[in-house]
Amino acid sequence: MKITLKLFASYREAYNRDHLELEVAEGTTCAQVQAKLAEEKPELTRWQKVVRYGLNQQFVGAETTLHAGDELVLIPPVSGG
Repeated sequence: MKITLKLFASYREAYNRDHLELEVAEGTTCAQVQAKLAEEKPELTRWQKVVRYGLNQQFVGAETTLHAGDELVLIPPVSGG
């Protein structure tokens, strides 16, 4: 099934784009998508325990199951000045 993954901060920098279209298996969770990204881009591993997940414009837990057409957002901690 296809989902859209919106990228911010470190994720956007790692992929040099603001979103990805992903094909994932039925039953895939938010955390599994994040783990796949960390596997592809090891510099993202440091965010695995602190990232927040937004699914269809609502915050959800890491073990939330994705569905076809979902829009997932990975939100790492940010700081600013």
